Amino acid sequence: MPRQRTYSASEAAAALGISVDTLRRWDRDGRIRTRRDAANRRTVTAGEIARLRGSEPRELSARNRFRGTVREIKTEGLLSQVELDAGPFRVVAVVTREAVEELGLEPGAPATAIVKATSVMLER
Repeated sequence: MPRQRTYSASEAAAALGISVDTLRRWDRDGRIRTRRDAANRRTVTAGEIARLRGSEPRELSARNRFRGTVREIKTEGLLSQVELDAGPFRVVAVVTREAVEELGLEPGAPATAIVKATSVMLER
């Protein structure tokens, strides 16, 4: 039987859309099944991630999606500025440092900017 892919705690948390602290709490509470590697670090199997995600994909009401590649990340304090090359568009988002870490964002990584706004105003 082939071995199932395993993920580190941070990779699993990112895949589940939760923080590593939440994953640790879920482990302590028995909500997620983890294993320990040779260095006693938590690992999570792909099957367990699929179980927790469920068969239903998350639905968002936002329709504007810009798929692209992370070009640059500037972090200062608690916030990070993420620049995304999305075809002919350049999308810049300011998010928390924690979000960047949880999503595993780094230059060259694929990412999607999802935009939902009732109005955008610029003036010069």
